[in-house]
Amino acid sequence: MRFTVFRWLLGIRAFTFKLSLQVKLILSFVFVIFIPVVLFSWYTLNEEAASAMKELTENNENVLEVEKINIDNNIELMRWTGQLALSNREMNNYLQIEQLQDTAYVLHIKKDVVNSFQYFLFNNPRIANVRLFTGNLYVNEIWPIILQESRIQDKPWHDEVMKQSGVPWWEIQENVALTGAPSEPSQNEPFMTYLQEYKYPDNATHNGILEISMKLSNFFSQTFDSVQDMNSQLIVVARGGQVFSLKESPVFEQHSAEQLINSVKLTSNTDIETVQFKVNGQSYLAFQSYIPSIDAHLVNMVSLAETMEGINNSRVRYIVLILLLVAFLVLLSYSMQAMILRRLKALRESMQQVRSGNFNVEMPPITGTDEVGELAFHYRMLILKINELIQEQAARHAAGKEAELRALKNQIDSHFLYNTLENVKMLAEIEGQYLISDIMTSLGGMMRYSMEWKRDYVMLSDEIQQVQHYVAVMNIRYDGRLDLRLLIAPECLKQESLKMSLQPAVENAIKHGMSRMHSSDGNLVITISAVRSDQACVIEITDSGCGIPEEKLGLLNRMLRMEESAYQEVRQLFVRKDNQESNGIGLRNVDQRIVMSYGPEYGIQIESQEGSYTRIIMTLPYRVMMGGRMDIYD
Repeated sequence: MRFTVFRWLLGIRAFTFKLSLQVKLILSFVFVIFIPVVLFSWYTLNEEAASAMKELTENNENVLEVEKINIDNNIELMRWTGQLALSNREMNNYLQIEQLQDTAYVLHIKKDVVNSFQYFLFNNPRIANVRLFTGNLYVNEIWPIILQESRIQDKPWHDEVMKQSGVPWWEIQENVALTGAPSEPSQNEPFMTYLQEYKYPDNATHNGILEISMKLSNFFSQTFDSVQDMNSQLIVVARGGQVFSLKESPVFEQHSAEQLINSVKLTSNTDIETVQFKVNGQSYLAFQSYIPSIDAHLVNMVSLAETMEGINNSRVRYIVLILLLVAFLVLLSYSMQAMILRRLKALRESMQQVRSGNFNVEMPPITGTDEVGELAFHYRMLILKINELIQEQAARHAAGKEAELRALKNQIDSHFLYNTLENVKMLAEIEGQYLISDIMTSLGGMMRYSMEWKRDYVMLSDEIQQVQHYVAVMNIRYDGRLDLRLLIAPECLKQESLKMSLQPAVENAIKHGMSRMHSSDGNLVITISAVRSDQACVIEITDSGCGIPEEKLGLLNRMLRMEESAYQEVRQLFVRKDNQESNGIGLRNVDQRIVMSYGPEYGIQIESQEGSYTRIIMTLPYRVMMGGRMDIYD
């Protein structure tokens, strides 16, 4: 019996060795139905969370819809009041008088017209104020209905109302008081105001502005109602971004209404949109809707703290249950995984020796056709490959030493060339050929600056010196007709610049400017200026050449940022048209270097006026290089 059991165990062990490592690990957990339990728990938890969120969404969308209905009713009420105010014939006659009236007539208007007008318009308690501001200087003010328009001309909304040409304008005002008199509305409460321009009978001449006010707490009744859900609060966002809401709402205990609104991207969608976000770890749900008639956003801000707490409590219960199940399954599967871990442990010990630098490690005798056996095989191949790469690296190192010797030889050759130029300069000075001596100095400086490329970034002053050398050399060719002028702000002298970025622009100016010279004296003036503009340094290279035609100028600017294939096609058109090849680094190359170094917001722009000038504008981020400047004569 014992022998049979032993043989049976050996058969299971042999079968297990043939299985993949993944199957061995999965079987130990699936054996106790771990996956179904996890899936059931996950599904149940998600259903509970989805149900709670659905109920929360429906309730708060209904609150938002009810408030929108209230707003529509108040809009209609204020519009109806405005129509009544502008349709009063006796009031219109008084507002359109063309000469000063005696006191008796004014008292008649006050007693018989204004009082009845005021009583009729104020029969609805939600209307806080109705005022007619007139620009007719013959009209006497009758407080608080008829006032001169000069009282409101400094209001920020006055010009906007005038632009509407009689179309109503809605404005939320935090203060509608004009004098602070007791008869006026409170200065500490915001108002929704209906503003409309009214005109003379010709419907063209401005007469005044009608203002109808309603307390914001009456206009948005649900928003400022203290009897609300403790976890939600309506918020009104005005045209200018002002936020109005019930400040003492429990929703704003941790974060103010302004902080929460800043986390919501407001849209112009009149339908209800839902946004979920977090502020300092606190979850919120915002239901927003745009009201175009008053140009305001209505947001129902919902705190998810209580809802998330309930969901988290359910999640904790399920997690505890799963952890207990995992602990049981780990103990149960330990014996099954031991067979796998023994071979992996042997591989791990071998890898630790390799990590310490011993690539001649003795490979563990791991066999089998499963993943562990396959891993051991590839590990052996990896060690062999590493040894081959070490030998190749040693060969490369030897080749690198040889390359260093060649580089040293080339450096010696460069110094020989510099010394030769210096000797020619000395001979020219001895012979009294000072012009040749100066040219040798400039040429030597140019060669040293361009050939000793130790870094990509230099000071602007170094680039200016290189351009000076270049212009000095080119003046030999053009008999001194090149005039270089510098207007460099002191704070820009140490500006960080890309090496060899100015010379291509100056080279273009000389090449194209001198080829089609139009000045009377035949001289070409090249002006280089540099100024700081906020956080940027703007460098301009301007020449007094013939300029560039407008259509060609636009194409040149586009060519700076074209894709390479498109650029080559356009460039070929220029080459065939001008019958010449372009030389030098080129403005496009400089622009691409600037973009790669600093970003697409920096680079080169070309300006020109045909027959007058051409200007290259180079914009760089303002950066001051620290340390001493590079001496190109060392």
